[in-house]
Amino acid sequence: MGAAEGMKRWGREQHRSGGCTRGRLTGGGGRVMLLWIILYSSHCLGVYGQMSIPPEIVQKWAVSFGKQLNALSTRYSGAKLLQKKYKDVEGTVKMEEVDGEELVKQFGEEMEEMLGRKMKSVKRLAEAAEDADLYHDYNDTLEFEYYNSMLINKVDEDGNPLPLGGDFPLEQNEHFSKLPVNVQTSNIQVPTNVYNRDPDIVNGAYMSEALDDVFIDNFQKDPTLTWQYFGSASGFFRLYPGIQWIPDDNGVVTFDCRNRNWYIQAATSPKDVVIVVDVSGSMKGLRLTIAKHTINTILDTLGENDFVNIIAYSDYVRYVEPCFKGMLVQADLDNREHFKILVDELHVKGEGKVTKAMKESFKILNEATAMGQGSLCNQAIMLITDGAMENFEDVFEEFNWPEKRVRVFTYLIGREITFAENTKWIACNNKGYYTHVSTLADVQENVMEYLHVLSRPMVINHDHDIIWTEAYMDSVLFNTQAQSLLLMTSVAMPVFSKKKETLSHGILLGVVGTDVALKELMRLALRYKLGIHGYAYLITNNGYILSHPDLRPLYKEGKKLKLKPNYNSVDLSEVEWQDTDELLRTSMVKGETGTLTLDVRVSVDKGLRVMFVRNNYYYTVINETPFSLGIVLTEGYGKYMFLGNVSIEEGLHDLNGPDLTISNEWTYCETDIDPAHRKLTQLQAVLLYLTGKEPDLECDSQLLSQTLFDAVVTAPMEAYWTALMLNASGLDKGVETAFLGTRSGLMRVQRYTGIENRVSKSFLTSSDKENLFTLDLFPLWYRRAAENPAGQFLYYMPREDSRAGRIVIATTAVTVSVGKKTAIAGAVGVQMTLDSLEARFWAIAAQPNDTDCSDADGICPLRCDGVDIQCYVIDNNGFVLISKQSNDAGRFLGELDGSVMTMLIRMGMFKRVSLFDYQAMCKMHTHSVSSGRQFISPLYGLASALKWFLSNFLLFLLEFNICSLSHTEHFAEASVHKKKGEILQPCETEYPSFVYEPSVKETNSIIKCGRCQKMFVVQQIPDTNLLMLVVQADCDCSKQYPSITLARQEVKYISSSKCDRMRSQKIRRRPESCHAYHPQENANDCGGASAVSPSALLFLFCLVTWTLAS
Repeated sequence: MGAAEGMKRWGREQHRSGGCTRGRLTGGGGRVMLLWIILYSSHCLGVYGQMSIPPEIVQKWAVSFGKQLNALSTRYSGAKLLQKKYKDVEGTVKMEEVDGEELVKQFGEEMEEMLGRKMKSVKRLAEAAEDADLYHDYNDTLEFEYYNSMLINKVDEDGNPLPLGGDFPLEQNEHFSKLPVNVQTSNIQVPTNVYNRDPDIVNGAYMSEALDDVFIDNFQKDPTLTWQYFGSASGFFRLYPGIQWIPDDNGVVTFDCRNRNWYIQAATSPKDVVIVVDVSGSMKGLRLTIAKHTINTILDTLGENDFVNIIAYSDYVRYVEPCFKGMLVQADLDNREHFKILVDELHVKGEGKVTKAMKESFKILNEATAMGQGSLCNQAIMLITDGAMENFEDVFEEFNWPEKRVRVFTYLIGREITFAENTKWIACNNKGYYTHVSTLADVQENVMEYLHVLSRPMVINHDHDIIWTEAYMDSVLFNTQAQSLLLMTSVAMPVFSKKKETLSHGILLGVVGTDVALKELMRLALRYKLGIHGYAYLITNNGYILSHPDLRPLYKEGKKLKLKPNYNSVDLSEVEWQDTDELLRTSMVKGETGTLTLDVRVSVDKGLRVMFVRNNYYYTVINETPFSLGIVLTEGYGKYMFLGNVSIEEGLHDLNGPDLTISNEWTYCETDIDPAHRKLTQLQAVLLYLTGKEPDLECDSQLLSQTLFDAVVTAPMEAYWTALMLNASGLDKGVETAFLGTRSGLMRVQRYTGIENRVSKSFLTSSDKENLFTLDLFPLWYRRAAENPAGQFLYYMPREDSRAGRIVIATTAVTVSVGKKTAIAGAVGVQMTLDSLEARFWAIAAQPNDTDCSDADGICPLRCDGVDIQCYVIDNNGFVLISKQSNDAGRFLGELDGSVMTMLIRMGMFKRVSLFDYQAMCKMHTHSVSSGRQFISPLYGLASALKWFLSNFLLFLLEFNICSLSHTEHFAEASVHKKKGEILQPCETEYPSFVYEPSVKETNSIIKCGRCQKMFVVQQIPDTNLLMLVVQADCDCSKQYPSITLARQEVKYISSSKCDRMRSQKIRRRPESCHAYHPQENANDCGGASAVSPSALLFLFCLVTWTLAS
């Protein structure tokens, strides 16, 4: 026993001196001692680098830190008081179950009524425009001074108003995104490439001035109207209210109303288009440049109800996109942009043989019709060539005559007109149109001709179809940075000539329309009725998103906000991607009404965190439109809502508190009807209405009642927070802001620290959108509070990109219960500095230096501020709040220590969850030319420079149209070449998120890392979502366990799989009307002589000329 006691004593001394050591043995027990040392030494060698971190010590720290956190959060937030106040009124409130089916029906009917008012306004405009034209006699020599929106309020060098300009009063208007406008009259915008004194422009401007009275009358009848307009077939754009049009940096106005989707969709029925482009050797140089521009311009005239493909031909026929062989694809923005990239890569080679290409085009269109694919309406082939010398009669007899179901439009490229007659003949004998495109400046006007031809049946029949567009970004607002109303939809209607003498020609005068800001439409889906995680969304008949909280149309390139190339062709299945069978999408696209329940992973805080919820989807069609509305109610959060009741007098008293605000994006009272109310905040409007000073305001009585109730219940919080401020003992250091929010959108905020001393100066300010009640979402802290049981605080650090600074937010939910029914009444919290929490943590996580270490099994005293161990406080998603290295705060633990995070995942303490982003933007590396060529010859650089100069000079000559010299006030560079390098393109990405499993309260383990081992201990911090982690600091495991990052990985598909995805066509609902044929159509108006026939002599001459040229 004496020897054994000696062993223990010796062992303790060795442990205190650092573990395994060497020493000289003396005394009688030498042999026994030697054997003990050998065994002990072998143990030391096996566990070199291992130390003992007592879990009970870590647990003690965690409990102590948790108590301090809870005491601090409870005291300064006033959570217990607020919960008590709501508990006190439970006997007076009424609990209602939210009926999702009734709610979506109510919202849908209100949206239908709102959109119906817009349609009536457009009908009045169309009638007025047609009547004005009927009684207007065209005059070639008419002189008329109209207000040109580019020239108003501008003077020449002598100070005189510019022609077509003059004084045009403008005043900032709240209703029009605070833009300076003139609500008394409209004005006219003319694209730079259109002569603003052309007789067609002048006559059209004079005739359409009659619309001003209708514009004003419409606006008085429906004050929620925004922009109203008439887009003329001749190119001018009359806009009400009048504005100052801002050109681009080159002084150019590229906006052409005839290119806008609302114009094209209203002017024509849906169409299938096959573009056939000649890429034979004769198309080299500038002809190919014009051809490419022509293709791109045609693509710009297509919309999501149209279908398209592009074929290039020379000696053989090839598809520009091989994946689309033999089929038509939807002409959505995504596919159009994809085609443009491929068209840019076209090169010329060989001899042009167009017959095979024409046959292939007819086959595509015929098969689409036979299989019930495509638009099932208009069909057209666009032939772009510098000469058609083959005989096509056999092709047309086989595929198109005598019905001439497919129209053929021909574009003769270049200045040569040798093949003009043959090219005309093709168009005129297939109900199409022939144009000669000799310069880049000709492209726009010539391409637009085909729209007028396709519109003839509709015009002759006088079918005034009303169309609605997909979501689009308003260019005027976007360019002026008024981004509050970015996404729009337009309702439009064609305007026809009613003159009998031109009836068979089917003359389209233009299109009238008005915009509807989608944000204003979504206000009708009352946010407070949808609950914490609920939301509303809209889709089109093609399944594309009109409005959704997860739609992200913009991306950042440097400091600039830019539109994503596919921003308005984001499919519902790409946002609600967990509907893997697309049951929701299919039902909504078909225009059905119904419900669906899905278990989903919800990304929170810009995708950094994830929640698991069960969503109930309710959906319905909005009649008279191609749109469907959906709402989402989350089980456990949106099932019940309670209704309280207090007197107006009592509520008004508490609504006037200086710490109180209500959401300015919600509609408590309608302030957009009366112009006198447009500058009011929602709180101002509510107070004016309740005090009887503005009794005519239209207000939401249920929301007002709930707001008044919440104001009364939460009023004691102001006194509570003020008392803390005045406490003689002073405030705890680092506590900056207390706040609360209720389901009615009411917020109270108490600043404990002046702005000059606050670490976070932006938190809960007007710019801090994610922490305020918005049209789409409840505040982030409110949504996160619901993750924990009521009364238990959740702690998190804001993302670095939020620029909130080194702060921690503590938040908890407050509930109301009636019987067994419970609803979340609100959330309350406190914002503290991270430095103050760190100071508390380091003080707790350290054993005193005089600790009795006689029985300690490991490091003693154990201190987190020592060099032996590394200590962390992490949240339930693995993000670090506290670490010795201050720049670790906010980072993911896996990035800092992959070994520990790997073990926590293996042990089930954390779970990895995969999320997907179908709206991502990824870097695309452009192909670079080999630099080896420049060493072939010292003259190579000079030759390249000369080539560049000549090609750009020729391009200028090509674009320069001598006629435009007298027609244009502004010139700009012909083209702008972007530097090659990394550019961003739409892509799909997968990324991980990690979630703590709360049933695992504590764990510890040893990680073997080559020649060393690392011990760690994890302990849940009671009554929080936080964990304390203590790790051995002297064992580097980075080689064996690489970092675990949250980096997003692009989802790349193998070629065959990628093709299958591109070819797949989702279910869509076709527009109801189609106007493809009318027996009275004058097909002889085809861009050439009234009767054109192919000439054998001409054909022979062309053939000889072509052969010589080759």
